[in-house]
Amino acid sequence: MATASPSSPPPSAPHAPPRPPWDPHPTDGQPPWLRPTIRIRLTVLYGGMFLIAGVLLLWIIYLLAAQAIRQGSELPFKIIQANIQPIDCPALPSSGQSTEQEFMAALNSCMQHQRDLALNTMLKRSLLALIGLAVVAFAFGFVMAGRVLAPLGRITRTARSVVSSDLKRRIELDGPDDELKELADTFDEMLDRLERSFDAQRRFVANASHELRTPLAINRTLLEVQLSDPDASQDLQQLGKTLLSTNERSEQLVEGLLLLARSDNEIIDRKPVDLAEAASQALDQTRAEAQSRGVELRSELAPAVVQGNGVLLERIALNLVQNAVRYNVPADGWVTVGTEVRGGHALILVANTGPIVPAYEIDNLFEPFRRLRTERTGSDKGVGLGLSIARSVARAHGGVISAEPREGGGLLMRVAIPV
Repeated sequence: MATASPSSPPPSAPHAPPRPPWDPHPTDGQPPWLRPTIRIRLTVLYGGMFLIAGVLLLWIIYLLAAQAIRQGSELPFKIIQANIQPIDCPALPSSGQSTEQEFMAALNSCMQHQRDLALNTMLKRSLLALIGLAVVAFAFGFVMAGRVLAPLGRITRTARSVVSSDLKRRIELDGPDDELKELADTFDEMLDRLERSFDAQRRFVANASHELRTPLAINRTLLEVQLSDPDASQDLQQLGKTLLSTNERSEQLVEGLLLLARSDNEIIDRKPVDLAEAASQALDQTRAEAQSRGVELRSELAPAVVQGNGVLLERIALNLVQNAVRYNVPADGWVTVGTEVRGGHALILVANTGPIVPAYEIDNLFEPFRRLRTERTGSDKGVGLGLSIARSVARAHGGVISAEPREGGGLLMRVAIPV
C-alpha cells in the first residue's frame, strides 16, 4: 500500500484529529524569586521578629518619654507677676491682660502643645530610624541565612551533578559536627552504596551481554544450517522454522533487556541529534511492515534538534512507530508521525488508529512485559518492552513520554526532550 504525504491524502483516508495544545512542563506563573525557600522564610522570620521587637521598644520608649516630659514640665513655682511676651503661643496673653487663673491655664496649654510637638517629632524620627534598621536587619538576616544554609546548597548542587554513570563526586563537608554535617555524611554514604550498586549492574550487563547472546547466536546458526539441508523432511523443516522463530524472539528479548538496562543511565556523551531525522529513519524501517498490514504512514516532520544519543533516540521513534503499526485496525488504518519544537522541548508525536484503549490502562502500557488487556504470550507484536525502553531512553535524556487515548480508538503518544 503506497504512502501519502499530508499535503495530498487519499480521499477515502480518515483525517487525524488536530493535536491539542500541550505543554510538557506547565508552569504556575510564579517568579523564581517568590519561591518560599528556607532562606527567604528565615529572612522573613528574623526580620519580622526584629520589626515586632522594634515596634514594641519604640512604643515603650514613647510612653516613658511622654511620662518624663509630663513630669519634667510641671512648674515647681507659681508666677505672680511678670512681663510675658508670647513667641509661638498666641493663646498666652501678655501680663496685666488676664487674671492669674486664666494666665496659668494658657501657660499650661502652651506647654502641652510644646510637649506634643516634641513627642511627635521624636516619634517620626524614631519610625524613620526603625525603618532603616529593619532594612538593615532584613539584609543581615538574608546574608546570615545564606551562610547558615550554604552547606545545604552544596548538598543540592552535588546531588544535581551526580548521575548514575558518574557517582564519584562527594560533598565532604567540613566544619562543626552539627546536623548539616551529619546530613552531608549520610548523603556521601548513600552515594558510596549507589556507586557500588551501579558498578555491579554494569558488570552484570556486560556479562549478560556475552553469556546470553552467544548461545542464542549459536542456536540460530545451527537452525539455519539445518533448514538449508535439502534432504530434511517436511516435519523437520517446520520444526526448525518454529524453533528459529522462538530463538529470534529470545534474541529480541535479550536485546531489549540489555538496552533497557543501559538506557536507565543518563547520557553523558551527547551530540546534536535531529528528531526529524530519527523519525524518518524509523518510518523507513517500518514501511514494509506497514504495507503488509495495510496501514498508511504519514509524516509531518519539522526540525527538532536535541543533545543526546542518536541510536537511542532513533530507537524511541522506531518503537513508537512499530507499536502504532502493529496495534492498529485490520483495514484502512493510519499512523501519523510528527516532530516539532514547542515550549523549550523537542517533541515526537505519534498518533494512530486502533482499538479503544481505556484510560486506566495507559500507565500499564509502559511497564515491562505488559500489553493491552494483559496479553503476554502467543503474539507476533513484540516482547512487551518497546514502550518501557522508550520511557527509559526518554528519562535518560531528561525528557518524558506520555500517552492518551484518541476518540474512536488508538493512541496519541508524545515524547518531550529538552532542547
